[in-house]
Amino acid sequence: MTKCHFKFESQSSLDKRKAKDAIVLPFWHGKSQAAPAFKDEKDVSGYFDIPSVSEDFKGKKNEVFVLYPEKGVEKRIILLGLGDKKQVNTFSVRESFHHLVSSCKRKQVSSINVVFPDIASIDSDALVAAICESIVLSNYEFLDLKFDSIKENKPSILSSACIIGIDKDKESIFEKTLQLCKGVYLTRDLINRNADDITPLKLAEVAKSMEELSSKVSTTILDKKQIEKEQMNLLLAVSRGSNIDPRFIVISYKGDPASKDHTALVGKGITYDTGGLSLKPTNSMLDMKSDMGGSATVLGTLYALILLKAKVNVSVVIPTCENSIGSKSYKIGDVYQGHSKKMVEITNTDAEGRLVLADALSYTVKKLKPKSIINLATLTGGVVVALGEEIAGYFSNNNDVSKKIDNAAKETDELLWRLPLHLSYNEMLKSKIADIKNSAGREASSIQGALFLHYFVEDTPWAHIDIAGVAFWDKSRGYSPMFSTGYGVRMLVNMLTK
Repeated sequence: MTKCHFKFESQSSLDKRKAKDAIVLPFWHGKSQAAPAFKDEKDVSGYFDIPSVSEDFKGKKNEVFVLYPEKGVEKRIILLGLGDKKQVNTFSVRESFHHLVSSCKRKQVSSINVVFPDIASIDSDALVAAICESIVLSNYEFLDLKFDSIKENKPSILSSACIIGIDKDKESIFEKTLQLCKGVYLTRDLINRNADDITPLKLAEVAKSMEELSSKVSTTILDKKQIEKEQMNLLLAVSRGSNIDPRFIVISYKGDPASKDHTALVGKGITYDTGGLSLKPTNSMLDMKSDMGGSATVLGTLYALILLKAKVNVSVVIPTCENSIGSKSYKIGDVYQGHSKKMVEITNTDAEGRLVLADALSYTVKKLKPKSIINLATLTGGVVVALGEEIAGYFSNNNDVSKKIDNAAKETDELLWRLPLHLSYNEMLKSKIADIKNSAGREASSIQGALFLHYFVEDTPWAHIDIAGVAFWDKSRGYSPMFSTGYGVRMLVNMLTK
């Protein structure tokens, strides 16, 4: 797995800084020339002989300009544009620092001093966290599947950064950032690897390894026979076409044994999705190793919580299998009884994620009895049509849960939007032969998927986050790289620890 090695440090003033490959100076966008976005402009200018660059550098958002001074502690002075001072927020700061890291990689810069920007409109702790997270997440590279010759020619990555102009007590944010980003790295790595490597058995192995991190963690892995005993026939049906047996994973983390609060995170774990007999076209299968994005996200979240020694009680539940095609594949038109005892008519074998989640949600409600449930899944293409690839859609039956999610998303800049759990659309899912059918076509497909899951959570406060668009990209955007983004880990950790 990709190592999340990075060193942060701080200094109160420029005169105490150590030599690095470059020093970064933030600027606001100006019509005639860029304006410094740091305190003590006169003191700073005394340390650097910066020629006039007004014609070439305006301080526009994400603008990076590199100078090579004849004298000084650093070989390079990097001017970083933060954009319009009136429009700046943590999201835009994250994007600007991503462009800084990209420039550093191209220019083989491995260490930087960063003059802390003076932004009165943003809480200083939040600003430190945004900058540090952007640096570490932009530093991620997945090269395990490339030839060694390509690896040797890869751009360098940053190894250290010193933030100049912050109080010493802010250094606690550095360690928290690194532990949090390790969770994001794990999620990215699990999704990026080959589907033949990240099988249900491998996910179970990763889950079991969590026990080595803390005595507060216990893991239960149900094999096929135990799944049959639990009558999770929806999970079994989906797995039938594969030569790899399913697994049902439950991880318990009791970070606060004295508390009765308990949240369950349920992640869809379809490690490869052909669509089954409702076979996908070739192009639609290209990224289907990412269909276990929900399971990777909850594993990454738990990993970060353990490393942070978070005082929370969390259960992670993962129903995992392949949705392959073969002579034993489950069939369109057949009816299966799941763990909940409800009878489900199969109208589309490519709507398989909601089937395995139905068994998982039923098990979670009946056996684990959490105070609330949040499930994550790459569930529908409809959510991508509605919101694009940068915003997740979510549904909830509880306004308190929804408020917590919204607050966490705002603080971490992981974009999402609450969509309507429109109960009259349950009519679409009525079956003539069973209790419910798993799909009613393309109309309101994301709402259909949410309503189907809602059917199995009973009265438990619950939210379903559809990450079909945000979990996996074919090109990088901001500090999220090409392919797996690791979306959701930071938001969930924030929500649970707040």
